[in-house]
Amino acid sequence: MSKFSRAEVEEQFAHLYRTGCVVEDWVAWANMFTENCNYVERFWGTMHSRTEVLAWIDRVMKGVPEIYTVLEWYAIDDDKVIWYLQNRRDNPDPDGPPYFDFPGVSIARYAGNGMWDYEEDFWDVNLARATAKAYREACLRIDPDFPKTCSRKHWPQAPVPEWARYDGPARPSWIDREDVDPVLRPSELGRKRVTIDDLRAQ
Repeated sequence: MSKFSRAEVEEQFAHLYRTGCVVEDWVAWANMFTENCNYVERFWGTMHSRTEVLAWIDRVMKGVPEIYTVLEWYAIDDDKVIWYLQNRRDNPDPDGPPYFDFPGVSIARYAGNGMWDYEEDFWDVNLARATAKAYREACLRIDPDFPKTCSRKHWPQAPVPEWARYDGPARPSWIDREDVDPVLRPSELGRKRVTIDDLRAQ
């Protein structure tokens, strides 16, 4: 039997998801993980602490400013939540599809007191590359600066919960931080990393 009620797990998942995937306050999102959490990212590698997650997340998200997350469904099993999502890019070309998607699945484990001690992410790398290429070609045709607009026009509608969509302008936590260097591949993580001390000094 779970140590936590389903209502608590669901409430805290909604808070975790909205803070990161919807509002895009990735620093606040990372601070919802325990100090000794394990975060398994099938493309980027495994992180073994909140410090490592903090040092990673804004750099990765700044590397793809056009991507936002569309929730399709989630399920709760005791202290674990699994959710299926689309990583979405709005299409600047009015004559094409409205957006380019590639899917992902994530699993997280709730540790109590609003904290999470484990997450594991899976996403379709081949489709990610294919949709990135289609998006890049559309931007070159229509507006090369379109990714900088952080367009997020196609949030999911009901029956997806209200907390999984957002109507305001995108203000990701990395947007005004010149000290955050964007990365696009794991080999780039060896460059300057933002540490927990850097974040506390902000």
